[in-house]
Amino acid sequence: MSAREISPMAHIPVMVTEVMEALQPRPGRLYVDCTVGAGGHARAILERIEPGGRLLGIDADPAAIDLARDNLARFGTSLTLTQGNYGDLKDLCERHGFTANAGILMDLGVSSMQLDRAERGFSFQREAPLDMRFDSTGGPSAADIVNTYSEQEIARILWEYGEERHSRQIAHRIVQNRPVLSTVRLAHIVQQVHGGKRGKIHPATRTFMALRIAANRELENLRLGLDQTVGLLREGGRMVVISYHSLEDRIVKQFMRAEAARHVFSLVSRKVIRPTSLETRSNPRSRSARLRVAERLA
Repeated sequence: MSAREISPMAHIPVMVTEVMEALQPRPGRLYVDCTVGAGGHARAILERIEPGGRLLGIDADPAAIDLARDNLARFGTSLTLTQGNYGDLKDLCERHGFTANAGILMDLGVSSMQLDRAERGFSFQREAPLDMRFDSTGGPSAADIVNTYSEQEIARILWEYGEERHSRQIAHRIVQNRPVLSTVRLAHIVQQVHGGKRGKIHPATRTFMALRIAANRELENLRLGLDQTVGLLREGGRMVVISYHSLEDRIVKQFMRAEAARHVFSLVSRKVIRPTSLETRSNPRSRSARLRVAERLA
């Protein structure tokens, strides 16, 4: 789960030192932050690309764009913000004149800002409507999925996106208890299937993650966005991706290796880069972060 900055007072972008080392932001060049959140990584980039550099900040969540605009106001015209999904990366970049970029950053997953606002429905810790959409104006919500999809399709989502080994039992119990409209209600149903057992993670964690991924079409958009980076990076430009679970990381790793085999990218680090123990202690949400870097060849 991503821990992008949630307010002007809470500067907790994940692996910011490693991201800057990988991205190598330089003055006068163009950069894209595909998941700007409230602006934690964006601030670090903007501080390094003055004078003359520009950053395009993209986020699917309109609330994140508003917060980033407030947090990063001092950078003026060096920053362009736009609401959108990195699945439409090429169109968004071309629309704003970012077509020969020196770096593109993706910080995947859900942000602290979204988790901490109960009404968004991302967390099972507090009672809230079962939404989970980054952009609440479009697409099916998590409530739509659990209350209208077939039992077989719900089970597939839980297994494929959440790697939930009790996917069939949970899907069956959900259908039996429809309508399921709140976060706490869904979490209770999942916990019943698990027999009330509590391990290192809450029993509902995988189910909530799977529904969020499905509601936002995260893996489909990730594949689309990665494909579009090829034509948007200048020679020597860096692509930096932070993922938070094995499905995302597998897609990123396979993409980078395939493009390296075609001599389109070179792998800056063949091994995944993980946060330091110091960071995971001070910011527990960073502990599952995995960073990969590739550089555009001629």
